[in-house]
Amino acid sequence: MPPPWLGTRVLKEDGEGYGIAGATPKELRNRAWTLPDMVPMLPGEGFASEVDIAPDEVIERSTWEPGCPVSRQELAWVRMTFWGFDGARHTGEMLINARVAEDVVGVFRHLYEARFPIEQMGITTKAALDAPPTGDGNGTGGFVCRPSVGQTSFSQHAYGLAIDINTFQNPYVKGDRVIPELARWYLDRDRKAPGIIHSGDEVVQAFADIGWEWGGDWNSLKDYQHFSENGT
Repeated sequence: MPPPWLGTRVLKEDGEGYGIAGATPKELRNRAWTLPDMVPMLPGEGFASEVDIAPDEVIERSTWEPGCPVSRQELAWVRMTFWGFDGARHTGEMLINARVAEDVVGVFRHLYEARFPIEQMGITTKAALDAPPTGDGNGTGGFVCRPSVGQTSFSQHAYGLAIDINTFQNPYVKGDRVIPELARWYLDRDRKAPGIIHSGDEVVQAFADIGWEWGGDWNSLKDYQHFSENGT
């Protein structure tokens, strides 16, 4: 079970608005729980998915706004089943560029068949994007209308052409910067804890099969959670 304080302990911020954090709390090491689903369970017993052009109510609770580099009509609303860390079948949702939606569904079908565990799959809201850092989030999702970390240009997430998976088990790291900020325990990539992505594993291979690249292969920084169509 997650600790009762998950998502509530706001970190002090540095000059760039990122949280200042120390070591990973023991409650967040070997993290292996699944949070409640945010959409109804899809019918059936195996992998299932539904893909639609994103309706207005879904767009309205996302980070999309005029000025984002992709139009709202270009975003697909995808619901998919996945395996949780509890060994049960769950259903999540994401927004993704409609052009790649079927390929992305194929990736998650593969991960389902491999029983790769996911904590929660959801759509980032404006409130979550603007919230002060707690450093303990663990999302899996696609579209977020935001710049790349530490830059002013749009991230590939803002085009719906990138996906992050289990962000806590697979943090972003550049120099002393770690995101999520409390995930330093997972910088040891030799760990075999569930939910970790390793070079050449079923997650990396599934994305490679559709021509996407992994941020864990980058040289100047490592973004172990991140997969994108153009490799950035």
